[in-house]
Parts: sequence; structure tokens; C-alpha cells
Amino acid sequence: MDGGFSSSGLEAIGPALQGVVDAGDLSGFVTLVWRKGEVVQVNTVGHRDVASGKPMTRDTIFRIASMTKPITSVAALMLMEEGKLRLEDPITRWAPEFSGMQVLKAADGPLDQTVPAARDITIEDLMTHRSGLAYGFTSVGPIGEAHEKALGPALGTPLSPDVWMKKLGELPLSYQPGERFHYSHATDVLGFIVGRIEGKPLGDVLQERIFGPLGMVDTAFHVPPEKLDRAAKLYRINPETDALEEVPFPYYQAPPAFAAGGGGLVSTADDYLKFARLMLGGGELEGVRLLKPETLAMMTQNRLTPEQRAVPFMGIPFWLGQGFGLGVSVITDPEKQAWMGAGNEGAFGWPGAFGTWWQADPKADLVLIYLIQNSMPLGPEAAAQLATGQRMGGRAALPVFQKMVYGALSG
Repeated sequence: MDGGFSSSGLEAIGPALQGVVDAGDLSGFVTLVWRKGEVVQVNTVGHRDVASGKPMTRDTIFRIASMTKPITSVAALMLMEEGKLRLEDPITRWAPEFSGMQVLKAADGPLDQTVPAARDITIEDLMTHRSGLAYGFTSVGPIGEAHEKALGPALGTPLSPDVWMKKLGELPLSYQPGERFHYSHATDVLGFIVGRIEGKPLGDVLQERIFGPLGMVDTAFHVPPEKLDRAAKLYRINPETDALEEVPFPYYQAPPAFAAGGGGLVSTADDYLKFARLMLGGGELEGVRLLKPETLAMMTQNRLTPEQRAVPFMGIPFWLGQGFGLGVSVITDPEKQAWMGAGNEGAFGWPGAFGTWWQADPKADLVLIYLIQNSMPLGPEAAAQLATGQRMGGRAALPVFQKMVYGALSG
């Protein structure tokens, strides 16, 4: 037994993941299981760079995409504890670009058919994705195109933060503030507000307040040249050839002007473990306290209404067994969540667009981290259409990992 696990159960995980790589479904994995104070298992499978034969290693650097959002949210909550912002504050206090917003009469309708917003967007709206803002890839109709045209790609925009905020504020909202969960640039806006409150770039705020204190030495918005060799390449299944191919997507080698608080960070398994353990520890890690326990408890409680959870997310009934708090999802019904993965009531986390995922489970005193670099088609129905450009083995690998870990728990 290891950490309350069946040894044979844990030992079966690596070969299962290896089978996915051998089948050509994914380039490789780094997975980590931590429980009750110790790392119980690390799997490094496949390659971070297929062409040059460089293997996945425990310190491989990954683009973690939306796993950035919980970190940005913690920074905002630290400012809340210091009295610098409140959840109910209108964001126009720091972001006047979002004054007098217009709202589309129909989310997929013409951009010139709008009504005035009933109220300003609040900090809580940003943190719960109920701001009415959008992503181009979560939207249908003209607003999606308008996002792409005005803002550029969701990751890697050439715009400065101030220009980007102005252009976003000029677009209509898809929904009234507070009305529904609509995945969006909200956490990017939150990050820039954090930076404005502190008078410095978001990357500097996160380094000083979170990465430095926690010893997260490989987490940033860029990969310096001396670390590039450790960075994983991005791959996809070519839908025409059904073969794995590299997707060119260079890493920033210096801190970018646009630090996307909603998806721009890179990290490693051990670095993100420190952040996940901070959250599992009620805001404290090894004597370093960043948040009060009551703040962390508030962050990890569902805030969506039953009506909001009834609306599909990315084309699937995502909220059947979970809700959303302040920057993280939280399991509310393990049985209803079982079709998507595994976890106890109260387990929380949030995935990233390149296939990365993490979960902290207070009841089991468990952290799981799952890192891959896989490019999938993004769109409003993306989760319902994952077969496009991605094989079943690649899609099934994450729930298989989750279920095997929980299946190996023995005490």
C-alpha cells in the first residue's frame, strides 16, 4: 500500500497511458498523484518533442491555458482580503472601458440590435463567468466573428492590455450581467484589473504574491531561452491523415505585454502541485499563508443557480454533477459527475484547452495533475464534437486516469 492506495492499482496507470501514446493518439503525458502529504506517483510517458525524441520528464513545461484562471482568481481574492476590491464592486471603478455596455437582444443576433445593460459588470460576475462577456470560440453568430476581428486570437493577441480592454468594451455583451454562465475573457479582464489596482503588470503581481512565496520556479507567462528545451511541443491529430502532427505555437521567451490571466501561463507538474496544495490547505502551504480559510471555502462553493446549471456548456450537460465557484468548478454530486470523471463531493479544479487538468479533493486529501499538449478544435459545441480531429483514445485518457486513481484508493 502507498498513501492508502493499492500498489497494483497505481502500477496499472502508467501502462494504460503508454497504450494511448503507442496508438498514436497523444504525444505524451506527465501525471502526478499526491495524497496526505506525499507524492504517491509520477508518470512520464511519451515525448515532449516527438521529432527529436526528447522524452516527457517530471520537469517538462506545459502551456496550462485555463488552469491559469484559478491562479488569477486567487490574486484577486488576496486583494479582496486587503480591502482593495469587493465582489460586488462594479468593474467600471477600475475599467471605465466597460461603462454603459450594450447587450445583444439575441446572443447569436445582429450586433446593432441591442439593449442597455441593466447594471454594470461586477468583480463576482467576472469570477463566475456571468459577466455577459464572451470568447470568440464560445459564441455563435456575428459576435464570435467580431471578437476574432477586434481582439485577435484568444491566446497570443498582438494588442497591448489597454488597447485590448478598450476594444473588448466596445463590443456588445452576449447576455445581461449576472444572467448566465457564458465562458469568456472575463478572467483576462480580472487579471488586468488586478494589475491596475496594484499599478504593475499582472505577471509581476503573480510572481511577487504567489509564485515567489510558493516556490513556483517554472510558472510564468513566458519560457526563458535556457528553459526552452524542457517545453513540450503542441500536437494534434490531423483529421485528413488521422496521424499525430506538430502544431507550430511558439512560446514567449520574454514576459509578454499581454499577460492573459485567463489562459497564458506555463507551468510544471510540481509547480502546479504547490498551488493545488495551497488551495487544498485552505490558503496555506508549508507555513506560507496567502488566503484565509474562509476565503478559500467561499471560492470553492457553487454559486450558479439551478437554472444556470441547466444550460449546456461547450455542447454537453457539464453541470449535471458540478457547479462553479470563484474561478474553479466544484463537484456537487459525485454520482452525476461520474460520466465525466471521478471525485468526491467538494473536489474542485479547472481544466485547460490543451488537455491539461487538475483536481484537489479535500475529502480524500488528494491532488491529481494531468498534463498533455494537445490541440483540439475550439467552438461552442467543442466538447460534444471532440471526435473531430481527435481519436477516442486521446479523449478517454483523462477519465481513465481519474477513474484508475480513485479505483486504486484503498483507505
